[in-house]
Amino acid sequence: MATHVNGSHHITLSVGSAQEDAEFHVKTLGMRFIKRTVLFDGALPIYHFYYSNADADANSVVTTFPFRQAGWKGRRGTNQTREVLLSVPTGSLNYWEQRLAERGIASEHADVLDTHRLLFRHPTGVEYRMVEVDGDTRRGHAGNGVPDEYSIHGLFGVGIHVTHPENMVEFMEGHMHAGALTEERDRFTALVGEPGQGGAVELVVNRTDDQGTWTYGEGTVHHFAWNVVDLGNQQAIKNEMEGAGYTDISELKDRKYFKSVYVRSPGGSLFELAVTGEEGWTIDESPKELGSRFQLPSQFESRREEIFEQLEHIDV
Repeated sequence: MATHVNGSHHITLSVGSAQEDAEFHVKTLGMRFIKRTVLFDGALPIYHFYYSNADADANSVVTTFPFRQAGWKGRRGTNQTREVLLSVPTGSLNYWEQRLAERGIASEHADVLDTHRLLFRHPTGVEYRMVEVDGDTRRGHAGNGVPDEYSIHGLFGVGIHVTHPENMVEFMEGHMHAGALTEERDRFTALVGEPGQGGAVELVVNRTDDQGTWTYGEGTVHHFAWNVVDLGNQQAIKNEMEGAGYTDISELKDRKYFKSVYVRSPGGSLFELAVTGEEGWTIDESPKELGSRFQLPSQFESRREEIFEQLEHIDV
């Protein structure tokens, strides 16, 4: 069976305050708040927020775990996913520079790999890069005063810092079906899936920083998810990886909106191989109601009031 990856599915960060995170993504970046639920793993109640473009395309989704209340801190470093790359319309960076400045967020322009970019940080320090893209047909969400012509289309891809890129290059080409890599100074890049699906992977050679943390912890990216379309293809990719010796891979996990397995890549980045369910985000809310109600997996439903009262109450 020929395996394939269609592009990105989402990226997940560990952040600080729930209110601060929601305000950053919704009120500053203008993204659509499509889901408020909880972390499925472990016993400690932790929010799980989902933000997207107008159509809630999977390859537009940024999700976050707010860990400030729990007090869990992460450490950014090398051999770790570090950069959230967002696709924005060509000509929009000056608008975003001004909007961020008005909200006290410093930014700077950069030209990287033949693209114009705006570099800034999440309030907890996670690195964000807006990348100007021509012809991205995904619909941005014009929320909180962000004009349609400047709104975020979705994910462009991910930046991963590595001490030695060779093993990661081999993994991306051999098991993630990445296209040919190009190189510019300390950065290697390749595309997974078709253009416009958020599948750009940028490997940044970083031999200066210490090893970053891989656990949950405020201020770090936890994992990057890939759209592997269906369960048969997902299992085939898992079999290929395990057969090649990449046995640090999970069993199938039901995340309600999608089903996933997780694999630790040789560059340290945790990858999720995700298959969206037939109903996707609308399994528990209509398309117009996305994000309006606190959602729980069935095993936690009997504890709804208890769990909600333990979490930081937010106003978005």
